[in-house]
Amino acid sequence: MRFARLTLALETGALLLPTEGRIAIYRPRAEDDLSPLPLDRVVALTGFRPDHDHFAALGVSVEHGPPYAAALVCLPRAKAEARALIARAAGEVIPGGVIAVDGQKTDGVDSVLRDLRARVPLSEALSKAHGKLATFAAGPDLSDWMARPTLVDGGFQTLPGVFSADGPDRGSVLLADALPARLGPKVVDLGAGWGYLSRAVLARDGVKRLDLVEAEAEALDCARVNITDPRARFHWADATTFRPENLVETVVCNPPFHQGREADPALGAAFIAAARRMLAPDGALWLVANRHLPYDTVLSGHFLDVVNIGGDTAFRVIRAAKPRRA
Repeated sequence: MRFARLTLALETGALLLPTEGRIAIYRPRAEDDLSPLPLDRVVALTGFRPDHDHFAALGVSVEHGPPYAAALVCLPRAKAEARALIARAAGEVIPGGVIAVDGQKTDGVDSVLRDLRARVPLSEALSKAHGKLATFAAGPDLSDWMARPTLVDGGFQTLPGVFSADGPDRGSVLLADALPARLGPKVVDLGAGWGYLSRAVLARDGVKRLDLVEAEAEALDCARVNITDPRARFHWADATTFRPENLVETVVCNPPFHQGREADPALGAAFIAAARRMLAPDGALWLVANRHLPYDTVLSGHFLDVVNIGGDTAFRVIRAAKPRRA
């Protein structure tokens, strides 16, 4: 969809890129085809590790280094995060350089462009493929739109756009309450977010090392602030491919189950498979999941002992032990 708008904007002159200088693309997704752009001058800037790795594998630069000659902001769904990205671009593109703002209607592009039009001289929006693209010239100060940390639930720091930024996810609370008083010495928090479950893990007896694995760089930055225990190690990594230094005794996980707007149970299944690969033979996965997600077959395929140990009407907490070996 973004490909169609970029192509049309470049063909019609709605987007005029400079003939030299680097072009920053803020928050592109792996499914975005950026080929209408001069890829030898593109810098793909994203804190989501799988997307970062995707563009790096294509040979697109992923190294941040402003100032930029122009920019494209790929709007995320969270409005505060979208505004923060626009403000970042406005501060990192040379004065007068073009900044294009692109997004889907289902992700709130109309609302963001309306707010932006009240702040800067914005071009007429180009509409195509269920989305819009508009441009403005860098120069206006939008620093008040930059992301500001907030404190939630007893002092945890979060940022706009990270998962459950307003407070701990209901499933994570259930899982934290269900964890036993003692855990194995080596623990992995798979998809650690901003660290809510990690703090609960470190409060248990027996824990000597905790690896926090999180694909969103900003969430992991929050976790570094929230978790100051010297037993913690932080990894900006794709949880589905992460391997710890040694097999561990415990994995805790509240896996995501959305890719974009649509539910994708395969994502949670990939987390379960990753947990099995990193567990010692006597290890256990402590998992929380929405009751409607079809994880039973996946869990029994990877573990010999699967028990529902709690939950509520929306979530269930599961202990899966004795990982199967290939």
